[in-house]
Amino acid sequence: MDHSLVNHYFPHLSPRQQQQFAALNSCYRDWNARINVISRKDIDHLYLRHVLHSLAIARFISFKDGENVLDVGTGGGFPGIPLAILFPQTHFFLCDSIAKKIRVVHAIAKTLGLGNVSAAQIRAQDIQKQFDFVVSRAVAPLYDFVPWVWDKTAKGIICLKGGDLKEEIATSIQNIGMDKNQIEEISIYQWFKESFFEEKKIVFVRKSCRADTGVNLR
Repeated sequence: MDHSLVNHYFPHLSPRQQQQFAALNSCYRDWNARINVISRKDIDHLYLRHVLHSLAIARFISFKDGENVLDVGTGGGFPGIPLAILFPQTHFFLCDSIAKKIRVVHAIAKTLGLGNVSAAQIRAQDIQKQFDFVVSRAVAPLYDFVPWVWDKTAKGIICLKGGDLKEEIATSIQNIGMDKNQIEEISIYQWFKESFFEEKKIVFVRKSCRADTGVNLR
């Protein structure tokens, strides 16, 4: 499956963005041959399981020009790299505790000319800066993850997850002491109709339980 899947769901990409998305295939295949950042069974499904999955966040929210987004546990650059292509005026800081994965992120961002991406080998808990949003993809259960990054975001946390999340969300509300109105679960399948997305979700943890917080949801 090639990058035409991205073009299908995002038909208004600029020529530069189309070129950048098309280049991801060779970039990740080249690096994956040296450093295993994507499982071998997944590399043939790069655009479906990694790129488009990352871009589900863009169906939920439009990042504004000048905003700063922290991608925690980015691995080889997901969801940060695809989002950085789609939102070239938003800055993305990608972090991971594994040095070789950050090496891949640096190289791919340089190859694609993504001036809005920076990355570092660091744990989220050790970052001393605040961002507009934190994003992640299946890094840890919410009740563990939210306390790690709560003071790193001004507006909210956006997590890509899968399966039945009722118990995880309920435990998170109980353990962290959050208002239930601060947590929203959204099905990705409403936007992307491939079977892979049937049980894929976005979980949005709003920093405030008030809806009027300047968050530009779609």
